[in-house]
Amino acid sequence: MSQKRRTFSPAFKFEAVMELLRGHKPVTDICRERQIKDNLLYKWRDAFLARGASVFETAPGKASLDDQSARIAELERMIGRLAVENDSLKKADSLLGEMRRQRGA
Repeated sequence: MSQKRRTFSPAFKFEAVMELLRGHKPVTDICRERQIKDNLLYKWRDAFLARGASVFETAPGKASLDDQSARIAELERMIGRLAVENDSLKKADSLLGEMRRQRGA
């Protein structure tokens, strides 16, 4: 008999880690209340602490907007190239069709 693997929301993980970091309750109490294992809570804590510094690296949303703008510009260039290529292929197909008709007729 297999057990379903539980998934936890980011908010649930954050609240559990913050409760651990505050130090008001022992780890065993937090884990019992939230029905999780202590090694999972420590894993979440380590991930939180490892990525926590990145929150302060740039202004919120600024980097992501710059990244999105660059990605949009790249995609627009790609669309332009593909449109030109598509038009060229249509013209070439049309010319080849005419040549085939002239030879066959």
